[in-house]
Amino acid sequence: MTSGLVIAVPSKGRLKEQVEGWLADCGLKLEVTGGARGYLASLKGLPGAQVRLLSAADIADALDAGEVHLGVTGEDLLRERGDDLDARVLLLRPLGFGRADLVTAVPKSWLDVETMADLEEVAHNYLARTGRRMRVATKYLAQTRSFFTRHGVADYRIVESGGATEGAPATGAAELVVDITTTGATLEANGLKVLADGVMLKSQAQLAAGLRAGWSADALAQAERLLRIVEARAAALRSATLAWPARGDAAEGKVVDALVAAGASRRPNGLLVDSAQVSDASLALTASGLGPVTVSNPNFVFDVSCSPYDTLRARVI
Repeated sequence: MTSGLVIAVPSKGRLKEQVEGWLADCGLKLEVTGGARGYLASLKGLPGAQVRLLSAADIADALDAGEVHLGVTGEDLLRERGDDLDARVLLLRPLGFGRADLVTAVPKSWLDVETMADLEEVAHNYLARTGRRMRVATKYLAQTRSFFTRHGVADYRIVESGGATEGAPATGAAELVVDITTTGATLEANGLKVLADGVMLKSQAQLAAGLRAGWSADALAQAERLLRIVEARAAALRSATLAWPARGDAAEGKVVDALVAAGASRRPNGLLVDSAQVSDASLALTASGLGPVTVSNPNFVFDVSCSPYDTLRARVI
């Protein structure tokens, strides 16, 4: 592996578009080398880092094996690597897109089956009646086994799905499914319902680090730069700056001190507040005769500390 930072991002589809948009919003434009079909890229603003374009599943594999330092892929794919994933992969930041739920779904005609406890009973009765275990169609073998074990469901066997999992019950290939869904519309169209406690994972895209990768000082320094930029942009999106003509009297000091105690941060010409608190903070200032209060949104808020980097550094050094 190169001594510099190696980052893997999705090579196609909606997730690729979302990752590119997120990076661009952070000022890290992805520039593909070798034309539109190239599989290597660079990031503007992160010189020396190598970007590999891989499928989402291959990114999960590469992070797990330590073939890349950082990668963006779905948490569902990462969790499929096993219960001991956290020993090999560090989840650094959920990205708020690529959302989907990993669920257990059964035919709607199973009127008395609404929970995993109901499913356990049906599975036991099915085995006693037919001499066969209920079949569960899924691509998510590890998570299905773990989830079913936690719920005491033992009388089943997995049918590994290679295509449209949700169609397995209708074709007779399985009795129920474990599958990923965003809106539930496809499951609904195939006559399936999600069990009330059948949501295994509320997945989304994650920025993750491969702990088995060769973390040179150069790679770690580049990772720090990337993580500080990403965290500064995330902080800016949830923050706003309040400014007003300062008076410098005791009344102003009192209201400012109260806002700081409530979570605001002092700035040379005002306060930095959580975006959800803009109205309350502004009204508190104007109620004290301070104003007009102007509100602006910062592009980046760089803090002295960077929790994701500190955690990563502690795990790889």
